[in-house]
Amino acid sequence: MLKSHYEYALENHLYSVFFAPRGNVRMLHLGREIAQLYLSPFDLLIGIIGDAGSGKSMLVKGMFPGVELSNDDEGVNVRPLPLLSVDEDDGFYAPHTYHVDMRFESAFTQMHVLAEAVLHAIKKGRRVIVEHFELLYPFIDMNAHLLIGVGGEVIVTRPTMFGPLPQDLAEIVSKSVMYRKMAHTAEDLVEYCMPKELLEQCVHGDVKRGFSLGFAEKPELDIKALQQQVRDMINSDVPIAYYDDEHITIGQAIHPCTGPRIHVRTAGEIENFRLLKEIFYDKINEKYLLVGLVGERWDKETRDLNRIAF
Repeated sequence: MLKSHYEYALENHLYSVFFAPRGNVRMLHLGREIAQLYLSPFDLLIGIIGDAGSGKSMLVKGMFPGVELSNDDEGVNVRPLPLLSVDEDDGFYAPHTYHVDMRFESAFTQMHVLAEAVLHAIKKGRRVIVEHFELLYPFIDMNAHLLIGVGGEVIVTRPTMFGPLPQDLAEIVSKSVMYRKMAHTAEDLVEYCMPKELLEQCVHGDVKRGFSLGFAEKPELDIKALQQQVRDMINSDVPIAYYDDEHITIGQAIHPCTGPRIHVRTAGEIENFRLLKEIFYDKINEKYLLVGLVGERWDKETRDLNRIAF
């Protein structure tokens, strides 16, 4: 039987890497894009890997609009867990897609029971989305049809019998997510210190272990002074906290934020913050860019910040 171009593409897909957006809306859009590009109708086991607050739930909502999350970011917990009642939901209106958060559910249900429920649902042709899939894998000895890691980047892979293994992906994203949280917090601190009129104009962008703020017209900024203001807040270890779905608190001040859960707890956790000394002009998108970086120094060539390294 001849395969379609789509099936050939999936067969040869090893992995793809995206910047992990820091805003909820951007994460929803990325989830939709991943579903369109990589999700097959025959994928029944979807593994999601990433630390708490990395944006896994938003990605799932973007990939599967309308799916009922058993434990969402707001702490709304569906009880009893629908996955454990697949046989009872066997009628015409039975759900096709189930969701389970292994880290949360393992506190209430033994892991082997959850593993049996996942395998049973798959056998009946249902799709199961498993968050913290690396915890389930040893109990089912079966890799996911589509495996997604969310850290500093979003890694999409279609494993074979030779891997990649869920634990390998978990180790990668757990190391990189700290840079994402540092970069996002630094980005908000830069916005907080900027003149209000510039804050209202800027658009968010990404670079490796950092961020960019884009402007339609070249902003009049004293980059050195702005950098020092942010470093002063870092040295003062100003607390950062979630306020609501559109704001964080920086010390006692309320600041708008599109991804309020993706932050370090205090500014002092930001390592080696710096702003690049010039405003760059992006000819492709016709924007002027202010670029900030965090973490160890590796940015010797500013024109190759996003270089690929293996």
